[in-house]
Amino acid sequence: MSDNKADPEWVKQFQKPEIAPYWLASVIESADDAIISKTLDGVITSWNKGAERIFGYTAEEAIGKPVVMLIPPDHQDEEPAILARLRKGERIEHYETVRVRKDGQQINISLTVSPIRQGDGQIIGASKIARDITERKKADIRLQEALLDAEESRKQAEEANRRKDEFLATVSHELRTPLTSIIGWLRMLREGMLDETTIGKALEIIERNAQSQAQLVEDLLDISKIISGKMHLKVKPLETSSVINATVEAVRPAAEAKNIRLQIITDASVSPVNGDYERIQQVIWNLLSNAVKFTPTGGRVQVELEQVDSNVEVTVSDSGQGIKPEFLSRVFDRFAQADSSITRAFGGLGMGLAIAKSIVELHGGTIRAESPGEGLGATFTISLPIAKVKSDVERAELSESALHSKTTFACPPELAGLKILIVDDELDTCEMVKTAFELCGAIVKIDTSAAGALAQLERWSPDVLVADISMPEMDGYQLIQRIRARESRTGRKIPAVALTAMARIEDRMKALTAGYQMHVVKPVELGELRAVVASLSSVLLRDS
Repeated sequence: MSDNKADPEWVKQFQKPEIAPYWLASVIESADDAIISKTLDGVITSWNKGAERIFGYTAEEAIGKPVVMLIPPDHQDEEPAILARLRKGERIEHYETVRVRKDGQQINISLTVSPIRQGDGQIIGASKIARDITERKKADIRLQEALLDAEESRKQAEEANRRKDEFLATVSHELRTPLTSIIGWLRMLREGMLDETTIGKALEIIERNAQSQAQLVEDLLDISKIISGKMHLKVKPLETSSVINATVEAVRPAAEAKNIRLQIITDASVSPVNGDYERIQQVIWNLLSNAVKFTPTGGRVQVELEQVDSNVEVTVSDSGQGIKPEFLSRVFDRFAQADSSITRAFGGLGMGLAIAKSIVELHGGTIRAESPGEGLGATFTISLPIAKVKSDVERAELSESALHSKTTFACPPELAGLKILIVDDELDTCEMVKTAFELCGAIVKIDTSAAGALAQLERWSPDVLVADISMPEMDGYQLIQRIRARESRTGRKIPAVALTAMARIEDRMKALTAGYQMHVVKPVELGELRAVVASLSSVLLRDS
């Protein structure tokens, strides 16, 4: 208690016996924290407005009730321990725990509990101050998660930096090694140091090493195209079995040199797929050449072709080195190698499988790897969707040469008189595509906004729509969805092509799901775009 003589006059007023209790009660009642008193048996004897706000019970509902009604079932052992400490005269400060509100919601609180004494010092109860720290706990969790994310990002950055350094070292090795052979043999050839037999050997070695370098450069360029979204496919219906047979013949000499048994199992009834022949062959060649490279002498490599539901599956399995379980999840990562040390037994940049995965996904397919473990072989499975455009006998009879001619710059006859609506927010693109189709006799209208295109559709009925995806205010997805909703009332469906710079596999799937029949990536060869539009006009309109 303060010395009244030293206190200001207004303080003395609140210290008067007849006023002090009311002043104290007002302070308790207006506090934001829950201030509660209870007996040593745990029965609530007072309950302020802060307690009502935090726990949801009114004073009438709480006073006289056991305080354990605020304690969750899995924390019931806390109250006896708290009461035992209070009976000893101990004070409990900032004890963080969980309590339950009237509505059943659990909240985090911080408790400070003090014994209440009579004038003679006997402990007769306890006062408790409870502060709701739920939001602080959530903030702590968010902070902890942010710290963990930051730590994970740091580790990933360090790992990426380490892999970059390893990759650059590997590139240097893979470039310098064949150069050493090429330069060395060329110098001996120039100086006339070799006889005819050795000259033939030298030329063979120079050619092999030059091809190795050419393949390395091609892989680097492919990775660059994939990263920048500039890898384009020359898509046409193709028989997967013919790709497999040609690829097997290409790797057969390497397999025979190691006495590896090559087995081919194909199903003649497998449907064609829409794909780029050279790129599909590149994928299968990569899998087969890896299988031969990592299979020891006298081993086995098998290629199997089958149709599973609406997909064509190509499986390449071997009895070779296998894949470590910890590396299996990273086998398709760029520049990933199970052994990147200077003592590794096999060369390469670790790009082949990453390129294969990207090519397969650009075709709308998937690729997966399986291995029982190191030394137990590996299995790679490619799954590609069957060609939907060849759904009847007439479409199946389209010759490969006719399809190939549609990928040139020549005008397909189907474009003559065809009404085409071009939608792109870039006017230059609109004008260029418009001119390309008008040169083939098409009737073309353009618009630089999705809203404008919808207005044009009210006045004009085009045969084919070619639309950009990334447009302001209303994008290409929203545009085609509105058109398809309108068509559900009119009964006429307009074939649509998404012409977009968004080149990821998920972008393609999103465009097709939204309602487009084709997804063509910018920059596009005009001959390819003409062929795509012509195929839609001749096939899809026939079905409508």
